[in-house]
This record gives sequence, structure tokens and C-alpha cells, in this order.
Amino acid sequence: MSSFRHHSVTPPLSHSLLSPHGRLLSLHQPRVMGILNLTPDSFFAGSRVASEQDLLARAAAMLAAGAAVLDLGAYSTRPGADDIPEAEETRRLLPAVQVLRRAFPQAFISVDTFRAGVAEAAVLAGADMVNDVGGGTLDAAMFATVGRLRVPYVLMHLRGTPQTMTRLTHYDDDIVLTLLRYFRDGLAALRQAGAVDVLLDPGFGFAKTPAQSHELLRRLAELQPLGRPLLAGLSRKKMVYAPLGLSPEAALNGTTALHVVALQGGARLLRAHDVAEAHQTIQLFANTFPVGE
Repeated sequence: MSSFRHHSVTPPLSHSLLSPHGRLLSLHQPRVMGILNLTPDSFFAGSRVASEQDLLARAAAMLAAGAAVLDLGAYSTRPGADDIPEAEETRRLLPAVQVLRRAFPQAFISVDTFRAGVAEAAVLAGADMVNDVGGGTLDAAMFATVGRLRVPYVLMHLRGTPQTMTRLTHYDDDIVLTLLRYFRDGLAALRQAGAVDVLLDPGFGFAKTPAQSHELLRRLAELQPLGRPLLAGLSRKKMVYAPLGLSPEAALNGTTALHVVALQGGARLLRAHDVAEAHQTIQLFANTFPVGE
């Protein structure tokens, strides 16, 4: 089917991500990215930040619980979410970046945006990484922007937009092969644009049914021949709670179970609402499967 499937030599991972501000994120061991939603309509109500005081308290708690990255999002990407203007996303996001940068000068801050203009403004305000759910497909200027800024970048797989993705779950080819081709082409374009540190995110739940997301998770290791660190965003998603007949609020235990599977597949960054539990999962996994064994 593809040379990817039978690739016998995996390129060495880049174990460190360098922020344009000089901060370094080590991925020698898997780490946790804590989710901070600045939106009023995120699918998990418990992740929504209500005020500046709430933001600071949540960030402090996440860092104390073991978060290596704080991921700030000001545009809800849940299925069917409202499409807000760029000005509104910027209005929500930039003050939060500035507040966290002042309060936690050593923290590694990521911004969850698919808009190049928002990403650039956030990086100039102190953000260290761009987490793009569109993988460059929703803003043609994104790759050139992150390349010029030399900022670490998360390349995620998505079809359509957050408003249309639930109607785009049919794949003519094997889904993992489809992602391998998508990431291969995206990485080539990013290299041409000058981007250096790139992580790959399969986009669990984005233009994928729960069954497709579970297949991707089961076969996550097949993405390793691309030679880039893998980010897994599984926390409290439909693929966790729907098979159990639960709600996002009741999906912590299921999330932990799938985090273990993601770690077995080679994930280096777990994007999670519940930082302490994800960090504990990583610690126990590392005790059972030490790096290099």
C-alpha cells in the first residue's frame, strides 16, 4: 500500500523544542499540555476560564500538577461551534498571553489558533508555540508565518472546518495512509517555509468518527516513521465518552485509559484538561517502560 507502512528506519526524534524567546521544552520523556479555554462554548464546561483571576489560578494549579505546556484557546473548535471574527479571537487571546507571561515568565505557552495573524500577535506577546488545528489548511499564510517566526508548531490533521468537519468523515483510502501523506506534504511545505520544530497531531475527533479515532489511536505508532514528536489530544472527547454512554464530565477515567494507549503508541505530549491525572499516568508509564528499553 505504501512505503510508509514498511519503513524500517525511523529518523531520530527532536527531543527539544526551542521557543523564539529562548525557552526550551524537553520531550525526552512524555509531557502534559494543560488546556485553558478562553471561550464561552467549549464542549467541556469545566475547562472554561471565567476571569483573569480564574486564569491565573488554573494556570498555577496546572503548572504545580506537572504541566510542561499551557495551551490557550480563544476559538472553540467543537463540532458546530460558532465562527467568531479574528478580532474577537485576538481580543480574547492576547491579554491572556500577556497576563500569563508576566505571572509565569518561565512557562512554555502555546496558542491554539488556525489564524496566522492571531498566531503572530500571540508569539510577539510572548507565546512559545502555535497549535494549529487546521494544519495550515485554514490560513494559507500560516506556514510562512511560523517559519519566519521560528516558532514551534503543531501540525494537526483536519478536513473542512470546525463547522463542516462532521460531514467529512468518509475516507476513500486507509485512514492512517491518508494521514501519512498529509503529514509528509505538510512537513515538506513547513521545511520550505523555514519551520524548524514541528509536532504532529492526528486530530482525534476532527473529521473522524469515534471508530476512526480509535483505529488511529490503535495504530498511532505507524506515524513514527515521519520522525516528529506526536501530540495526542484525547481528553474527554466523544471517542472516550460515547462508547461508554457518558458525558464529557464523566470521561476522566476513560481519558486516562486512552492516554496509556497513546503513550504505548509513542505520544510525547498529552493535551489534557486534567493535568495531575495525565502527569501521574506518564510517571507510572515511564516507571514501567523506561526510555531506551
